[in-house]
Amino acid sequence: MSDAWGLWSEAALTSLGFFWKAGWAFVLGYSVSAMIQAFVPKSRLTPFMGGADARSVSLASLFGAASSSCSFAALSAARALVQKGANFVAAVAFMFASTNLVIELGILIVIFLGWEFLAAEVVGGVLLIVISSVLIRWTCPAEWFERARRRVQKHGDDEEDDFDWRARIASREGWNMVGHHFLNEWKMVWKEILIGFTIAGLVAVLVPSTAWQTLFMAGNPLGWPDWMVTLENALVAPLVAAATFIGSMGNIPLATVLNANGVLFAGIMAFIYSDLMVPPLVLINGRYYGWRVALYIAGVMWVSIVATALIIHYAFGAFGITPQSGREVEDVVRFAVDYTLFLNILFVSIAGLLTWLALRSQHKHMDHEMPGDSRIKSVAAIVSALVLFGGIVVSLARTVLGS
Repeated sequence: MSDAWGLWSEAALTSLGFFWKAGWAFVLGYSVSAMIQAFVPKSRLTPFMGGADARSVSLASLFGAASSSCSFAALSAARALVQKGANFVAAVAFMFASTNLVIELGILIVIFLGWEFLAAEVVGGVLLIVISSVLIRWTCPAEWFERARRRVQKHGDDEEDDFDWRARIASREGWNMVGHHFLNEWKMVWKEILIGFTIAGLVAVLVPSTAWQTLFMAGNPLGWPDWMVTLENALVAPLVAAATFIGSMGNIPLATVLNANGVLFAGIMAFIYSDLMVPPLVLINGRYYGWRVALYIAGVMWVSIVATALIIHYAFGAFGITPQSGREVEDVVRFAVDYTLFLNILFVSIAGLLTWLALRSQHKHMDHEMPGDSRIKSVAAIVSALVLFGGIVVSLARTVLGS
């Protein structure tokens, strides 16, 4: 029984640790999204990102790389871009870039996996954008995305789109609008975030290493040809990432666990690339664009991830630079006085400021909810909160009692 209490407290603390690592990125991403919605008129954006050509995709990728490393925030910012007129090919490129080519994610990869994995992440991020862009242009009917765009615009704000952004950005009213957009983003996705990170902590603590070794055929127990094992790792890894419900930087610690348990390079990279495959993110895309487009985007991402992981695996192997990291997961989810603490303090302050801006004025057209909330999701969010709260209580009790 004591072991059960210990696992519960450890899982809860792990979940909170994941959010602690990514918390500041949430605020950064939603702040960027709010400013895009408030200050960028469609007429200004469409000439730059309104097409599916190399120029639009490149600009979207650069914008994504300069944005947030949080998967949830990436979807929010991409929705804002689509609402303002960006092409869906460019929006998907933005999502991949903002979850694979950002500086903070690269820092975590170097710390826990090594520079070779960072090189694979950067090269693979570019390949993901290229492959997904080509797949969408080849396979998706234009009317699907046009219908999805109308859905986003219908549930967006009824504010005018033809305005002077310089005047708005310099006005108090403009920043009040940023605050309202920021607050509305949190209203739409807080349940998915809470559920996802709670499950992430449970999976990280409760799933034994032997399960990973069996799932990814470590040591090739069936005697398959090497290429079949490599393909199996690349195909299964995105599904495992989806099952863990971890988005963005939260999957780096588990990628380190996989690396320490015999998972092939292709499987590890496919797992890292799969930030955007987790169910809460698919649910959010479903709320934004409708289920047909959301599932299509997930399918394109899965194919792109598998293809990229295989290319990276064999390319690095050909050059003899396949990473062999033996690092363990340590201090990933611990609360310490480091850069995360100071970033969280900074961005909690920014969140407080934006919330204050939202609450000090009223905008009748801004308090909207996207369709899709369900009683099941609400119950799951409540259960997740109870799991985390109970785990903290158990942890404190064990500390006090010295057990």
